[in-house]
Amino acid sequence: MRPFRLLPFAFCLGSALLCATAAAQQYPSRPVRVIIPQAAGGAVDVAWRPIAQKLSETWGQQVVVDNRPGANGIIGMEAVAKSKPDGYTLGTGFTSALTINPHVYKALPYDTFRDFVPVTQVVINTIALVVNPYLPVKSAKELVALGRSRPNDLIYASAGIGNMTHLAAELMRLETGLKMTHVPYKGDTPAVTDLIGGQVALIFATAPSVAGHIKSGRLRLLATCGEKRSLSFPDTPTMVESGFPKVTVTGWWGLVAPAGTPQDIVQKVSRDTARLLHMPEQRDRLIAVGAEPAGTTPEQFSAFVKSETEKWARVSKAAGVYQSQ
Repeated sequence: MRPFRLLPFAFCLGSALLCATAAAQQYPSRPVRVIIPQAAGGAVDVAWRPIAQKLSETWGQQVVVDNRPGANGIIGMEAVAKSKPDGYTLGTGFTSALTINPHVYKALPYDTFRDFVPVTQVVINTIALVVNPYLPVKSAKELVALGRSRPNDLIYASAGIGNMTHLAAELMRLETGLKMTHVPYKGDTPAVTDLIGGQVALIFATAPSVAGHIKSGRLRLLATCGEKRSLSFPDTPTMVESGFPKVTVTGWWGLVAPAGTPQDIVQKVSRDTARLLHMPEQRDRLIAVGAEPAGTTPEQFSAFVKSETEKWARVSKAAGVYQSQ
């Protein structure tokens, strides 16, 4: 009789698996909210909204953008971590929020590896060294020479203490010995606004947040920070080519989901997003604003986040901001 007693359990287990599969196949059956831990107009926001529109068309359900700026991405990422893990709330996790904050803040309301499921790396962002055109320099070398001739006169902006835009400037300071004054802002948008207004002299910015201003002449691009030249700015030298081999920084961001989100849904979101990213019109649009499409698998994104976390632990210690807040 024992084999027959197992039948009800086997039936329930099979039914549960079928229900989970059916739920994933029907997903999404209502609007999906994507939390962006940045203000509207920031680098992630600019790149994501057209992708969100395409996903809405693909799924037949609205993909709603929910901007939650503040505290170097902490406010938005906490909201993602505390959301119901049903696939209807996703988040855009970027370099600072996922891999730098754990080394800068003594206590975070989230844990990158415990509270989130990686979905896909969406883009690679060019990090650009830009200055206000009033500054009499046209290259990174000229900027460093000016800074050395006028110690403490250079004022640089960042999107927040411990943010990647802050640590990129710290990398340059560590390599060159420049004495610069740091002014942290609450995100890319206000920092770039004050740079255009002349309140600060320079910033290491994510390219999507400054590309339009570079084209209009309101900002001057001196160098990019990748190991090779950016597809978006092929005529601009890298910091390595400019004589600063240690100042290599690459920005990125991707989709994450609250821990416990069904893997079938995670895989579907990853596949659908990657397919859109590799469409020629999306690729060209991203390159035009200083980004490059990625579209990795959840497994690839997970491994990448781990490697980035280890890298920024070393940089934050060298910059003296390791768990300083």
